[in-house]
Amino acid sequence: MNITPSPRVAIIVVAAGSGTRLDAGGPKAFVGIDEHTMLRHALRGVFSAASAQVVIVAPSGREGEALTDAAEASAERHDMVTVVTGGVTRQASVAAGLAAVWPAVEIVLVHDAARALTPGSVFDRVVDAIDRTGWGVIPVLPVIDTIKRVDGARVTGVVDRSELAAAQTPQGFRRDVLETSYAVATTEYTDDAALVAAAGHQIASVEGDPLAFKITTPADLERARTLVAPHPIAPVRSSLDRSPRAPRVGVGTDVHGFSGEGTLWLAGLEWEGEPALAGHSDGDAVAHAIVDALLSAAGLGDIGTHFGTAQPEYAGAHADAFLARTAALLGEAGWAIGNVAVQVQASRPRFAARRAEAEARLSAALGGAAVSVSATTTDGLGFVGAGEGVQAFAVALLVPV
Repeated sequence: MNITPSPRVAIIVVAAGSGTRLDAGGPKAFVGIDEHTMLRHALRGVFSAASAQVVIVAPSGREGEALTDAAEASAERHDMVTVVTGGVTRQASVAAGLAAVWPAVEIVLVHDAARALTPGSVFDRVVDAIDRTGWGVIPVLPVIDTIKRVDGARVTGVVDRSELAAAQTPQGFRRDVLETSYAVATTEYTDDAALVAAAGHQIASVEGDPLAFKITTPADLERARTLVAPHPIAPVRSSLDRSPRAPRVGVGTDVHGFSGEGTLWLAGLEWEGEPALAGHSDGDAVAHAIVDALLSAAGLGDIGTHFGTAQPEYAGAHADAFLARTAALLGEAGWAIGNVAVQVQASRPRFAARRAEAEARLSAALGGAAVSVSATTTDGLGFVGAGEGVQAFAVALLVPV
């Protein structure tokens, strides 16, 4: 068995910003430049750099999408990706990413997903400079415009631009320096270099890249789209293991109690005359267990990652919506469903008469994948035996495509 050694470098990709100035109707990192998100493009540069742990800091409720972007971005290094939930401020988000860095990491780079077109060579230059100096390092570009000092509408002087540079990311630091600087920070800073410098550490610079501009406004986004159009991302078959990939098995379970309100939905079917199950959606324990088993097999998180309570579009949704979206996520990650077996434990309803119907409905929602459903009682034991709710267990087999 080959074990990948832990890298000495980690790259924190900050993708938790709201994107207010971009005004694109959602978190900035998940806005499309072309058919791919800003984050997906940023990860192309991240993964083209030297091997590193990659920590993606995503907005709450978008962790699963971040993981999917990572799976699409690299066919070889998906096992080096960690996704965490961001904080209220950028500084809090970086702190969350820093807490997820692996123990053996010595150097940490912090990169804004909004600088989506940054080439991998910039990451390598920053790491090389840290190794040479031990200082914090930032990529910069010279300021080429004449800079004026103004007071309202009146020009009061000229600033010597030879002393100025425009800072970019990734900004890199020795891990111990960054951690101790964050531990003592009491002020919000505009970037990590300012925070580290305020803690008394030296900062060096390396050459940046014009492509590493920050996408902040609609004009910036249009510029990025123009640059990307002649050079689209080539299709990548994502992988969760090193090639060749073997089939993978996942297990899922779900439990819901009867609420007594509405109609029961279970295994994708409506059961008139039976009490409903409580839940954010329709409480379909069978469908939810299947979703967890499929996502588990693919290493794409769980049902809460993709369909949590923070996503109101799934409130009251039925099995078809969950299963179709899950099948799409698997396809994007390079997996096909071999088969799914699910057992439901319930005192009611009685499944025997509708077993074939349930299997057909679940199979259709998964694009024709084979689904088998079995049902049993618990001989009057536990909450199921007491008629308080339903429990389901699912096992799924995935095969690489």
